[in-house]
Amino acid sequence: MIGQPLPSEKLEGQLLPKHLALPIFASDPLSSVAYAPQELLMILLIGGFGFLAYGPWVASGVVVLLIVVVLSYRQLVKAYPSGGGDYEVARKNLGEKAGLIVAAALLVDYVMTVAVSVASGVDNIISALTFLDPYRVWLAIGFVVILAAVNLRGVRESSNAFALPTYLFIGSIAIMIIVALVRTFLGDAPVAESVGIEAHGTSLAQSAFVLLLLRAFASGCAALTGVEAIANGVQAFRRPKIRNAQQTLMIMGGTAILLFSGLVAVALITGVRYLDCTDALHAAAVQCTTDPQRSMVAQIASATFGNQSLPFFIVQATTAAVLLLAANTAFNGFPLLGSVLAADKYAPKSLSTRGDRLIFSNGVIALSITAIAILAVFQADLTSLIQLYIIGVFVSFTLGQTGMVRHWIRLIRNGAGGTGAIVRSLIINLIGATMTFSVLVIVTITKFTHGAWIVFVVMPILWFLMLGVNRYYRDVDREISVDAETTFGATGDHAIVLVSRLQKPVLKALDYAIAANHDSIEAVHIAIDDDAADRLDLDWASHNIKVPLHILQSPYRDISAPLIKYLKARREKHGSEVITIYTPQFIVGHWWENVLHNHKARRIRHKLMLVHGVVIALVPWLLDSSDMIYGRRSRPLPGQDRRGEPVRPRPIKREVKRGGPTKPPPAT
Repeated sequence: MIGQPLPSEKLEGQLLPKHLALPIFASDPLSSVAYAPQELLMILLIGGFGFLAYGPWVASGVVVLLIVVVLSYRQLVKAYPSGGGDYEVARKNLGEKAGLIVAAALLVDYVMTVAVSVASGVDNIISALTFLDPYRVWLAIGFVVILAAVNLRGVRESSNAFALPTYLFIGSIAIMIIVALVRTFLGDAPVAESVGIEAHGTSLAQSAFVLLLLRAFASGCAALTGVEAIANGVQAFRRPKIRNAQQTLMIMGGTAILLFSGLVAVALITGVRYLDCTDALHAAAVQCTTDPQRSMVAQIASATFGNQSLPFFIVQATTAAVLLLAANTAFNGFPLLGSVLAADKYAPKSLSTRGDRLIFSNGVIALSITAIAILAVFQADLTSLIQLYIIGVFVSFTLGQTGMVRHWIRLIRNGAGGTGAIVRSLIINLIGATMTFSVLVIVTITKFTHGAWIVFVVMPILWFLMLGVNRYYRDVDREISVDAETTFGATGDHAIVLVSRLQKPVLKALDYAIAANHDSIEAVHIAIDDDAADRLDLDWASHNIKVPLHILQSPYRDISAPLIKYLKARREKHGSEVITIYTPQFIVGHWWENVLHNHKARRIRHKLMLVHGVVIALVPWLLDSSDMIYGRRSRPLPGQDRRGEPVRPRPIKREVKRGGPTKPPPAT
């Protein structure tokens, strides 16, 4: 499923040209036009049909904001092309704390992008195939798993897989809008199936009237989600990276504006009614049913092309596909941001490791698990999920643009050349910061009680976790750094082979210890059962093993305590001597075999790691089942050299030694 590993020199081949970067980075903002107009009009309907007259004005406000944000991020891509995006801008210009706020906001945003996009895609599938409604959650989880598997194959392959559906979506929605507008111009305007639904306006005070318009505007601002993804992924573009990223950003912005405006206009022309029956105020004012509602896009397609027609199914299929694939923006942005945070030591280092397919696979897996959990908790309900969505987006927008303002001011103060261009960039980012902050306030006020409060709980938790990880790494680095006071000077080299029973893995460990040519060597057995210790003693003698066997008594049946006591006593006697302890370990091929092996040895190793001067050497013994993993059998062919046993002379009478170690015999 994942594909063969790729060498590191293939990384340049995984970089994206513009025609592939557009679907992989812009699928989120392009696809959000499928549900942002729907949410905008749904909120306006709370006030009754009369409020739909404000739809064009609210949509115009969203379009203006989208233009400002796209232009602002165009400046950001040029100033900070390293791929850190808003996080890097805020950290360098506003300080560590602000940078971590942006990082937490972006992490939440990426997770919610996957959840909302998949839920919306499933919603459009159910609009065409209503019998799938009982399986909504399982469908959503299944699509997240599929998206994760595709992304784990690598960036380039995921962009190839996602390019066609994105372009088909753009083309089908554009054709639908054009056909609807042409029919309207010719006097045959399409009529939506929900046009006859009754909705009685509720009596609203002036403050509630304004609040309703602001809430509709906030819901429409979902169209801006994902705009920042290109700024966070500049390094994924082919050279020249900055120019290609800027051009892709402008194409994405222009396409999103045209599709958003066209869908709002056609929805108002056709009389689409999309109702929020989960809202108490709305449920009292509208005619709600228990049947799943068709999405706005489905109603427009049905009115424009005819219900159950081929173009209707094409529009639904491409819309569902691009909504599902819109989560791909997060599957690229989240791992990249995680790698940047890991490099700055604000996240676990495992997030900065590229997998077999040159992608940050640990980030992909972490994002998938979190998104699946959220979809399960919220039952993949789009209306509930979207309330949590755009808070993180506008937090990062606001701090990122504010950081850019300080960036340009600093350049002007330092007397950088091209002052006119800098001032122009400063004005653009200042307008962007002001507008995004205003929208953040509006979104917070209008969505807080509808579920957005959860984001304000999660973000501080992430903030403290990232700060704690950074402080931990800082303390560890300080602790392990080389200094003038700490010196090393071990004298002596002793080896101990732990023996439970005389078996091939023990003999292999013994052979390794002999081959290492230590100053002295001994075998140690902790006697829990006297009869077993006596049998081992006899076996040791009968095999004529020259290495002395030392048996330690353990009256309380504890293996590690007598051994540690013996090691400490030896260290007191011999000073700073290095003691290497050899212990065999079974390598197995089935997960359940780990339950049956290695537990005792693992507990001993964990305790020995706390003893000064002790080095632990693991000697692997591959059981036959490991052939499933390594592709070869572990059982050696006949012959002493292949068994991993030391070559032994013919058995002779020997004296069993229970004392200290001796010089090892020379290895043959």
